Amino acid sequence: MIGRIAQLATMLSLGYIGQVMADVRHYQASLDDSKWVNQQNARLSCRLEHSIPRYGKVVFSSVASRATNMTVNLDMLRTPHGYDIAKVLSVPPSHRPGTPSREIIDMQLLQQFDGELIDKPAWTMLSELEKGMSPTFYYKDWYSDFDHITVGINAANFHQAYESFLTCVDNLLPFNFDDISLTVLTYQSNKAELTKNSKKRLAMIAEYLKQDAELDLVLLDGFSDSYGGRWHNEQLAKQRAENIRSFFTDAGVDASRIEVDSYGERRHIATNQNVLGRAKNRRVVIRMERAVQ
Repeated sequence: MIGRIAQLATMLSLGYIGQVMADVRHYQASLDDSKWVNQQNARLSCRLEHSIPRYGKVVFSSVASRATNMTVNLDMLRTPHGYDIAKVLSVPPSHRPGTPSREIIDMQLLQQFDGELIDKPAWTMLSELEKGMSPTFYYKDWYSDFDHITVGINAANFHQAYESFLTCVDNLLPFNFDDISLTVLTYQSNKAELTKNSKKRLAMIAEYLKQDAELDLVLLDGFSDSYGGRWHNEQLAKQRAENIRSFFTDAGVDASRIEVDSYGERRHIATNQNVLGRAKNRRVVIRMERAVQ
């Protein structure tokens, strides 16, 4: 009864005066049922999940990227039947009477889609959970004209799982598949040795390939400029591509996932009449294909 009164008081304070006459269905894990689960995919993604009985689950996630990112997804067993707005608040637990609720954000609900918030509001919810508060979603039931819904996230047993989650996020690669799926490596003149910047790029790609088991194929195409004999350039372009293959296999990439081709002087992308143009033509192009999700 005390929880019901507190819930109605919160709704009144937010202007839900007309809603207190409706029935309120509240979904939240009990103290005994509050479980937080980490799921990690090497250095590519981190997930922190919390089940909500009879409703679904809430999922915090972050992925490998150049920029720090955080998403919270309200994964519902029954997705919205229409379009609406859910108010997201930070609500104090029952053992902290007098602590005010705080509004975090309004979340748009889209028909047949789970609710989602990104970056700042997602981090805010994690911060509130760390303080023992309960981020809670309030909205009108789209399947019943008589009910309103509150969905609370229980902070019980949160801290240990959150620490592991933060460690995972801190260890994510600072780039993703889109950043490296098409890469051009350049070479010194008449050599199979990479330029300094390309060596750094190659090490980054090798690290990603070791982490992502869903890559189907890595295609390596070797090219040269037209300085020197045609046969020599053909062999040099092939050697460059084969060296990249060896680098990847030495790093633990399955050789069956790598295909090599050599074009020598063919398919120039710049003029061969000056130093800058020839430098662009001395290259190995790395193309990656990934299984469709």
